[in-house]
Amino acid sequence: MKILISKEEIARLFELPLMDLLMQAQTVHREHFNANEVQISTLLSIKTGNCPEDCGYCSQSGHYRDKTGLTAEKRLEIKKVLAAARRAKSQGSSRFCMGAAWKHPSEKDMPYLVDLISEVKAMGLETCMTLGMLKPEQAKTLADAGLDYYNHNLDTSRNYYDTVTSTRTYDERLATISHVRDAGINVCSGSIVGMGESREDRIDWVYELTQMPIPPQSIPVNLLVPIAGTPLGDKVIAEGRLSVIEWIRTIAVTRICCPTSYVRLSAGRESLSDGEQALAFMAGANSFFYGDKLLTTGNQSTSHDDRLMAELGLTPSKPAPRPKIIDAMSGAVMTAEMPHNCPLSA
Repeated sequence: MKILISKEEIARLFELPLMDLLMQAQTVHREHFNANEVQISTLLSIKTGNCPEDCGYCSQSGHYRDKTGLTAEKRLEIKKVLAAARRAKSQGSSRFCMGAAWKHPSEKDMPYLVDLISEVKAMGLETCMTLGMLKPEQAKTLADAGLDYYNHNLDTSRNYYDTVTSTRTYDERLATISHVRDAGINVCSGSIVGMGESREDRIDWVYELTQMPIPPQSIPVNLLVPIAGTPLGDKVIAEGRLSVIEWIRTIAVTRICCPTSYVRLSAGRESLSDGEQALAFMAGANSFFYGDKLLTTGNQSTSHDDRLMAELGLTPSKPAPRPKIIDAMSGAVMTAEMPHNCPLSA
């Protein structure tokens, strides 16, 4: 669902008294989702480190490996990925996300990725991947394999973007998102707040989402985990972190402006108190990453999350993988959205 809203209106939302903002965001959330249901994802790094990009927050960048000390690893064997997916399902996750530290996948990687999608979907899980930039034909290959979501974050505003990275342009990020959308894959695209950007940058990022033909179906709102040895990590360690309340405001404004999108609590959650996380759910977040690790950074333990969900009365949603539909006449894989009256969409 796309709404028409100006930057000025988004700015006014940020300026609301916090309780008024949370009430409005929770009201919007309840209009479009089951009030106390959350979508749970598990994230696995299928290829770690030595990335050619220079994203200033990321320990996986090869540009900072001498300072961060991260050990690069080759692609995980398929059997190891599938074992992790089975564990994720047994623990209650409905979506299994696979990330690779690439600028973009190579053609030799595509059969490996197609096999992973097929095998994980066969378990009844939703599938998501984040692999860097995609060409249109690569997006189609992933769509034909049945990929449900593709993550490609904008990270920040267009204005602040050059402070974050120089090896990929903002428009290149938008182009990949367009290729994913055109292929019929759900878009997952979010931000990392607390990198030294201003509130105006956060306003601009939310506005960018509202200007897309369709807002991303899933929006992770990360709170920077500052990693020593990365440029932005060192900057935040020296200058101080963004307040958690400002992060919660960003979640609430995102929920109001993108009412039918899943809004996910992602990186940064491991440092939060139970009360702060409860406020984030009140702000309209209805998805989070489950498991002790997010790619290379820590996360809340599964036992902690289970206890917190029970205390808050939250229940996990069931997986709803996108079925692969074959055109009976041409044999082609249909990737477009199914009509609401289609029996398979129920």
